[in-house]
Amino acid sequence: MTLEEMMDKLEQLGSEQTKKTFMNHGAKEPFYGVKVGDLKKHLVKHVKKDQELAKELYRTGNSDAMYLAGLTVNPKLMSKDELQQWVKNAYWYMLSEYTVAWVAAESPYALELAREWIDSENEQIATAGWSTYANYLSITPDEELDINEIRELLNRIEETIHDEKNRVRYTMNGFVIAVGSFVKALHEEAHIVAEKIGKVQVDVGNTACKVPLARDYIQKVEARGKVGVKKKTCIC
Repeated sequence: MTLEEMMDKLEQLGSEQTKKTFMNHGAKEPFYGVKVGDLKKHLVKHVKKDQELAKELYRTGNSDAMYLAGLTVNPKLMSKDELQQWVKNAYWYMLSEYTVAWVAAESPYALELAREWIDSENEQIATAGWSTYANYLSITPDEELDINEIRELLNRIEETIHDEKNRVRYTMNGFVIAVGSFVKALHEEAHIVAEKIGKVQVDVGNTACKVPLARDYIQKVEARGKVGVKKKTCIC
C-alpha cells in the first residue's frame, strides 16, 4: 500500500467528533481524527511489514499518520538520528509521551536518548525522555537496569516535581509509578517517594483527564501481586 492510499484510508476513518476531542488535548491540523482503536483494527496490519512506509507516515506531520507510524515501525531498525527527528516533530503529548517514547524505549538507543531528553529545556522533549525511561523499565529485566541511576532520578523527582513544567510533572509522576510497578528492587523506595510528592497538579486543558495518584496506583499493583512483572512490549 502506498503512502497516498494510506492517507486516503486515514481520511475515511476520521470523524469530526474525534477530531474535536483530540484538539482539546492539543492536536493541531493537519489530521483527520481517527480513533486509536480504528488504527489498530483497520490499518496496522497493512503497514507493519513496511518500515519505509511507517517512516513516511511520520514525516507527513499528520497526527493520525504519525501515531500509526509508532504502532507499526520496527524500533530495532530505527537510527538514533531518526529518533531525534521524531522527537523534534512530536508537537503534542500523544506523540511525545506515547508514540516517540514507545519506539525509543524499544530501540537500541533507549537509555542514551532518555538521559539526554530528560534534561531538555523543551517541554515536549523532556516529557518524551521521562516516558521513554519509564517504558524502558516496563520491558527490561531488573538485572539489566542501573538501579543507582533510577534511585537518583527518584530523588530528583521528589525534590523538583512540583516546580517542573506542566507535562513534565505528569511524566515524572508516571516514572515514579513505573518504578514502583516494574522495578522490584526499588518498589518500596518508589512508594515512599510517591507518598512524599502526593497529588501532582497538571493543567490538562479542556479535558476530563486526571493525574493518577502514584501512591494509590502502586498500591493497586501490589495488591494484584504484579510488582516486577514486565511487559513483552510497551507499544500499544
